[in-house]
Amino acid sequence: MCGLAGFLWSHDGDSKDISGQLKLMTDAIRHRGPDDEGFWSDLESKVAFGHRRLSVLDLSLAGHQPMRSLSGRFVIAFNGEIYNHLDLRLELEKGLKQIISWNGSTDTETLLYCFELWGIDTTLTKLVGMFAIALYDTQKNSLYLIRDRMGEKPLYYGWISNNFVFGSELKSIKTFKGFPAEVNRDALALYLKYDYVPSPYSIYKGINKLSQGSYLKLTMGANGWNRNSNIDITNYWSMSDIAKSGKMKNKYIGSEEEAIERLDNLLSKKIKEQMIADVPLGAFLSGGIDSSLIVALMQKQSNRKVKTFTIGFSEKNYNEAEYAKEVAIHLGTDHEELYITPKEAMGVISKLPKIYDEPFADSSQIPTFLVSEMARKHVTVSLSGDGGDELFGGYNRYFMAHSLWKKFEKVPLIVRNSIAFIMILISPRIWNYCMNFIFKFLPKSYRLSNPADKIYKLSRMLKANNISEVYDVLVSHWENPTKAVLNSSIKTAKKEKNNSFLRPVDQMMYKDSVTYLPDDILVKVDRASMAVSLETRAPFLDKDIVEFAWKLPFTMKIKGSTGKWVLRKILDKYVPNELINRPKMGFGVPIDAWLRGPLNEWAENLLSEKRLLDDGYFNVDLIRQKWYEHLSGEQNWQYHLWSVLMFQIWLDEERNYD
Repeated sequence: MCGLAGFLWSHDGDSKDISGQLKLMTDAIRHRGPDDEGFWSDLESKVAFGHRRLSVLDLSLAGHQPMRSLSGRFVIAFNGEIYNHLDLRLELEKGLKQIISWNGSTDTETLLYCFELWGIDTTLTKLVGMFAIALYDTQKNSLYLIRDRMGEKPLYYGWISNNFVFGSELKSIKTFKGFPAEVNRDALALYLKYDYVPSPYSIYKGINKLSQGSYLKLTMGANGWNRNSNIDITNYWSMSDIAKSGKMKNKYIGSEEEAIERLDNLLSKKIKEQMIADVPLGAFLSGGIDSSLIVALMQKQSNRKVKTFTIGFSEKNYNEAEYAKEVAIHLGTDHEELYITPKEAMGVISKLPKIYDEPFADSSQIPTFLVSEMARKHVTVSLSGDGGDELFGGYNRYFMAHSLWKKFEKVPLIVRNSIAFIMILISPRIWNYCMNFIFKFLPKSYRLSNPADKIYKLSRMLKANNISEVYDVLVSHWENPTKAVLNSSIKTAKKEKNNSFLRPVDQMMYKDSVTYLPDDILVKVDRASMAVSLETRAPFLDKDIVEFAWKLPFTMKIKGSTGKWVLRKILDKYVPNELINRPKMGFGVPIDAWLRGPLNEWAENLLSEKRLLDDGYFNVDLIRQKWYEHLSGEQNWQYHLWSVLMFQIWLDEERNYD
């Protein structure tokens, strides 16, 4: 795993200045590649590439980047892993009808040969892996920026004056001379809504994220590089097309037993491919279905004990470590666990702005960083179970949205609007008092914490016109973020294709796969792991697994109120059901209690009236109201407040950086 950065400049450049700027950009992402650094620039073409390397395959200098093709036509800076690159080498040699004299065994060299002989589009159809690529064609004076299908590896780009800049992280771009660092208030409003800044936006005006499964092409014009240069973005892979093909043209028609066996074999094959490394390798193990299955199939194919890692919490409602330990014992892994105190977890908070570069408020970022930090002491590569929920129907919200909408659609909208209006007339304090009184007479399994919060959210869902709007309420935090962010408007985060051919729950899984997964889950894991120079791999996100998942009938993913049915059946072969079959737990931290307790003073300083007024980003009265209601226990605004707090500490880091 690595980091890349570069720029195209418009003015006459001095080689010393170019080298100095490139060094600043790569130094900013040294954590992504502590083993080696490299630079390449062409003063005539006005192009500069920089690279930081984390050596995983072929630890020799044969993997040094940026790397130039044998003919000299292409120059590449590459971040990621191509799992099928040895197969591609055989295919290249077969096509050429000769043995190629390779300099080393890196996938970077393989990529260059592929681009040289097959071109961009054909090569991308053949790649299996995760990648962010900067490629320069010296013959056509064209820059290509390429991102993998699922968006595992990040890539940012944009204009600073008439200079085009790009990098694996915003840290690199921020070092560029003249970077204005102007906050995009519309992106800030989207951030409050989702807890992350969705693609293609970034928190800065003028800087974008390259979307999953796409590549950008920029060709030098007659007047060199400038803002008038035409940027072409091509989607070489589409989740919508995969879903449509799987549901309409290439449906799976075998039996359930055959599907279980086929997916077992396919996952085993992909996991074996992703276990190839010239450095120590292990896996995250939460004790849930996805990570347990990944570890089970790793151990099945390994002649040594797989190293597994788990973070535990003293708060029982947030702790899965005890289950992970039981799974590890059963599978016979070399297991490491670390129980962390609230003080240790809160100690990570000050590091978050540097790690994530832009506001990011998924609180599970804290344990994700801590488990990455622990794993890095033992391994350089770790496999994870990310993607299983989105592909095989694992989130509780899928069932909740579907169940609620089936009831709602039977009631006229005008009646639902009236009910919703009455619900919000009653104060949160009264709702909590009444509901908690009722809960005394019900079994514990029926009780809810902060019932008023759920009731108010239900009132918003009652006003929905379709299941998509119900789901949007479930995944949103601030109902009207433009009321909270001054001088902002809400834009559509991502233009989506018409997927009416999908059944409602499939539509939710699709939406998560193109929004929540790449912009939250994968961002969280990439930044947390790369902050400690740990490479993570997610076998569920292999293109063949993704395509097979969309071919499966709905009933092989979800049966009744049970999600990930086919994964559960595979796991039953390796782990006793009683170790796995339990309610799904999140990988979060008790933010609500922390804000009323040990984080109270810290939060008060960041949310003070003077601070908010001086900053000028938020509606002070609204933020303060939510803070008072949370402290009093009248309402649980943990997600709303956490997103504001994460922006505030990010803003502090910006000021310190300047």
